[in-house]
Amino acid sequence: MIINPKDNVEVREDGHKYALRDISAGENIIKYGMPIGHAVAPIAKGEHVHVHNVKTNLGEVLEYRYEPDFTDVERKPAPMIKAFRHPDGRVGIRNDIWVVPLVGCVNRLAERLAQSCGGLSLQHPYGCSQMGKDHETTANMLAAFVRHPNAGGVLVVSLGCENNTLDSFKVRLGLSPEDTDGSKIGLNLRFLRAQDPGDEIERGKALIAELLEARPKERVDVPVSELVVGLKCGGSDGFSGLTANPLVGRFSDWMAARGGSTILTEVPEMFGAETLLMKRCRSRSVFDKCVKMINDFKDYYASHNQVCYENPSPGNKAGGITTLEDKSLGCVQKGGSSPVEDVLLYGERVKCHGLSLMTGPGNDLVAATVLAAAGAHMILFTTGRGTPFGCVVPTLKVASNDRLAEAKPNWVDWNAMSNPDVEDFAKKVMRVASGEELAKNEINGAQGIAIFKDGVTL
Repeated sequence: MIINPKDNVEVREDGHKYALRDISAGENIIKYGMPIGHAVAPIAKGEHVHVHNVKTNLGEVLEYRYEPDFTDVERKPAPMIKAFRHPDGRVGIRNDIWVVPLVGCVNRLAERLAQSCGGLSLQHPYGCSQMGKDHETTANMLAAFVRHPNAGGVLVVSLGCENNTLDSFKVRLGLSPEDTDGSKIGLNLRFLRAQDPGDEIERGKALIAELLEARPKERVDVPVSELVVGLKCGGSDGFSGLTANPLVGRFSDWMAARGGSTILTEVPEMFGAETLLMKRCRSRSVFDKCVKMINDFKDYYASHNQVCYENPSPGNKAGGITTLEDKSLGCVQKGGSSPVEDVLLYGERVKCHGLSLMTGPGNDLVAATVLAAAGAHMILFTTGRGTPFGCVVPTLKVASNDRLAEAKPNWVDWNAMSNPDVEDFAKKVMRVASGEELAKNEINGAQGIAIFKDGVTL
């Protein structure tokens, strides 16, 4: 245990909570200065405070009032990073070839073609046998990845008989069915329909050769104000809200001060802390979008006959997180303290500098995917339990505790407990953005996507 002599408080290294005084049954449990639930039985001073004696205070859909309380960040000069500038002005921090399958049936083909050039295949199980909103979501997400600036070139692979047809997908991108490349919309883009006659592997390799020739040649100086960073956590523990998430929050403010952009998602992990974000909404219209985002996600839970407050996983609880409020109050700290400039729908692209909130679930793969599709060049992923997962963009793992950082150096990029300095951390982020270092997920080849699904499969 660690002794804090200033407050005469013991900080135990297991990440769990222990009562600082006697607590009566029904009394609120306070952490981060806010209630994280209430005691369901008397709790003696020094006693373990956890799921056996604490329950959530959360309910269903609520009404909110706009009571703004935020301070603008002091603007500072934006340092430079090295990045790739596309002809249409987009900035990417990687220059990979991406192979995007329009349907899961050609996943293996996409993988083989990507492996032939050291590229990435964005495999998924959808693109056919979907209806309505699910079909639109799949097509829109894939279109967003086709436009992603981290891709130096993109090969779109169709089977030929799927619902997400190659012709309709071209139209979705702003092309005509007759177009054979993306020059009309300023993209280094080619198309392959696998059912067309001939050897699809050799044809795909020839198209990739064209993409390689046309992609940007070298990195150039770009201000960090053009960088977009996604904020995500997974496998949280009792230290996540004390070390890793606050560090990422300080970095989000660091970015806002320099004109950069950050995106915070995981709506279910805002429940219980949403009012803190609402107070920071730049305007009434942003506040209204935030309220709708929160309540719509609660309605989504209700539509599936699920309660909105049973979010902490077994790993979260083992690490010391007791209720959803406990988890949420730690999670939202990734958003720092700067104003909320915008609220984005699932599948929307980031539109402004500063902090944006985004509709998305807490699921690691799905949430990271929606951040990347929104334009995030990289993702800062805080964790107290550890995970090898990574998205198709660099996904930096920020450990909340020494134990994890020491046990999994092959997963972890930064130890927030040992080094909480935001300037040091910002330098690390800029080195990864500039290609001087790779994120551990890139080194390990842990790079994938997962698309949200809500409807039936035919």
